[in-house]
Amino acid sequence: METITKSENKFLKWIKTSITVRMITVGILTLVLLIPLNYIQSLIQERQYRQEEVVEEINDKWGNEVLIYGPIFKVPYKTYTEVTKENKETKTIYKERTAHLNYAYFFPKTYDAKSNLDPELKKRGIYNSVVYKGNLSGKGRFDIADFASEGITTNDILWDKAKIIIQTTNLKGISNKIKIRLNNNEYYFEPKYNGKKQHNYNNNIVMHSLESNFIIADDIPDSSSVKFDFNMEFNGSKQLRVIPIGEETTLNIKSKWASPSFVGNYLPYNSDKQTPDSFDAKWKILNINRAFSQSFFDKLPNLNEFAFGVNLMLPVDDYQQSTRSAKYGYLVISLTFLVFFLFQSISKVNIHPFQYLMIGIALTMFYTLLISISEHSNFSIAYLVSGVSVIALITLYSRSILKTHKFTILIFSSLTALYIFIYVIIQMENYALVTGSIGLFIILALVMYASRKIDWTFGNI
Repeated sequence: METITKSENKFLKWIKTSITVRMITVGILTLVLLIPLNYIQSLIQERQYRQEEVVEEINDKWGNEVLIYGPIFKVPYKTYTEVTKENKETKTIYKERTAHLNYAYFFPKTYDAKSNLDPELKKRGIYNSVVYKGNLSGKGRFDIADFASEGITTNDILWDKAKIIIQTTNLKGISNKIKIRLNNNEYYFEPKYNGKKQHNYNNNIVMHSLESNFIIADDIPDSSSVKFDFNMEFNGSKQLRVIPIGEETTLNIKSKWASPSFVGNYLPYNSDKQTPDSFDAKWKILNINRAFSQSFFDKLPNLNEFAFGVNLMLPVDDYQQSTRSAKYGYLVISLTFLVFFLFQSISKVNIHPFQYLMIGIALTMFYTLLISISEHSNFSIAYLVSGVSVIALITLYSRSILKTHKFTILIFSSLTALYIFIYVIIQMENYALVTGSIGLFIILALVMYASRKIDWTFGNI
């Protein structure tokens, strides 16, 4: 009996002092803490989705992104089909000819557009959205419309029914009566209902047509070219884009906005396009730079893929940085537990699994603090406040566990270095991978050096 009792005591002592058991326990606790960490990542996504919903509501009321396709000459013409039929009474064969109405679309020979955007931050609760008041003025020239290449005769062209059309995504945001001047005559535009919603939430672009009244004979490009100019004023958000319909298209967009993103298939050609607090971007696109012609018959194609312009971005997306920070949570918890485990093994101090759990929960609290504070401040301040709070909490707690100033200072230094390291990686984009790899290599080297004298024999301390 005494022998059994001694064996039990020896086993219990081994359970309490075995490095193997400690490693298994710490590993299990690390896996358990992945549950709240995953919950925190879901919380960040939820808050980010809420931000997107609020921004969408603001933009929908003010005016959504603007995409402009035009001006385009729309000219109706007739085509014919012949069907062979038989007269049953006379038993004769005859041909019946049916006329069909089609439309030809002609793009300008030259198209020179200029735009000025006046940005403004709209705020609802804790969320911001960038909107703008803008205008687009365009001028250019329509060349003589070529119907002969399609085998269409002059008699079948309905010049008296010709119109100018402009397509845009944002009817709600238009703030002026749009008119176009052809030679010396002005024509006003009216919307043409297409049965589609003004905006949908699947990121599918819905284009709406504006059509002028009928063009008079003097302004028809049937025998000579026609000059035009027009101006649009609108409220918009996020983006302004234009489709390069001219055989030579130039576009100049100016704005006092510090963080633009130039979008689409074409980039500005001027090197001085951006200053610290504004931008002045210029484009020049030739017909050889795009994969479509200057005229279309029967149907106007969807050329949205060729659109280009500017996106007025908010300087920093705090939720995106919080998400990146939370992705390193596994690394932070694992390395912090590893540091405590090494100190426990070196100093022979017994750290209870409950104490590891408290330290792990404190580490996860960093991310909830980071999210909540960053919603009311910028990310850097939120990261500093959250980091200082968690490091101070764990340092003071470790002082009561480790009992010595030496190891407490080492814990403080390790956590500080780790959070600084994570912050630097988050701020980087191009060099994040190489910096993270070098940093992890250095951490591995330090761990290997610190653990070189530990007796890893099974069952020993």
